[in-house]
Amino acid sequence: METNTGSAMTPAPPPQAVIMQLSMGAAVTQAIYVAAKLGIADILANGEKSVDEIAIAADAHSPSLYRILRSLASLGVFTETEKRIFANTPVSEVLRSGIPGSMRGSMIFMGEPWHYNVWADMLHSAKTGETAWKETHGEEVFDWFAKNPEASEIFNGCMSELSAGSAPAVVAGYDFSGIDTIADIAGGHGLMLSQILKANPTLKGILFDMEHVVSGAGEMLRSYGVEDRVRCVSGDFFSEVPAADAYIMKHIIHDWDDERSIKILESIHRAMIGEGKVLLAEMVIPEGNDPHPGKMLDLEMLTSPGGIERTADEYSQLFEKAGFRLNRIVPTMSPFSVIEAVKG
Repeated sequence: METNTGSAMTPAPPPQAVIMQLSMGAAVTQAIYVAAKLGIADILANGEKSVDEIAIAADAHSPSLYRILRSLASLGVFTETEKRIFANTPVSEVLRSGIPGSMRGSMIFMGEPWHYNVWADMLHSAKTGETAWKETHGEEVFDWFAKNPEASEIFNGCMSELSAGSAPAVVAGYDFSGIDTIADIAGGHGLMLSQILKANPTLKGILFDMEHVVSGAGEMLRSYGVEDRVRCVSGDFFSEVPAADAYIMKHIIHDWDDERSIKILESIHRAMIGEGKVLLAEMVIPEGNDPHPGKMLDLEMLTSPGGIERTADEYSQLFEKAGFRLNRIVPTMSPFSVIEAVKG
């Protein structure tokens, strides 16, 4: 097979080269992690610098750092403007701290050894159906986070960054009018809920999560000016959730297998006021072999929490088993859709 590039025909790379390149994804993940952890994009925020200057600022070994930055530059993460001089690119800009759209925390989460090493046990998941996380750490992911607060904070930061990217699209794409009180189940520090409430001034909210999580939500709620409209509640969503007339979960149901997802939805069904609505902000996996970010994210679900990214039909079946009916799927300007269910 050849690729037409205008007047010249470029031979397609052989399958061996393709599979080798794909297999090097592990190195790419770690190279991005190193750049994020060392704050390279922040060092370059005011303009290009030599690798020696970067290494001094990052407390790194200059020759080794050069090799990492050169590799990343070949992928569009940073650019080598002159020999051994680097600058940010639009892609590396998102590794800066404290800017809108920053992904630095997420990239640190991706490469931290306690997370990254779990992928090395994916074979265990493939052979047993069990989580690689338990095989690696001896206990399931959220039990482990409860005992490791520093790692939990990195994880929560990653979730907040993902919310920062998806929440505006969800808020813009879904009509929340007509809802009196919405409960954000496993809502972390409340970024999604805060943006929903800020855009809907008459709406009241409940932020529900584990005690060690919601205890850190105050600053987020105050920064959006919605703290007086939010009640923070802690608990176990498998057994009981607060009463509300609508519930939203972002990237939560995908953390769990069908059995445990149904338990969460049944808790909501029991607590729901009136007819109500359940809103899931999730990726919906399309049928077929076309690329989709949810398909790779599904491997994270397989190995870490034991959850699953689902198709529309799978969501419909899940809701039915918990006493709900899939009403509609509202696409947004992000990879996330709002999956709306009502009582069946």
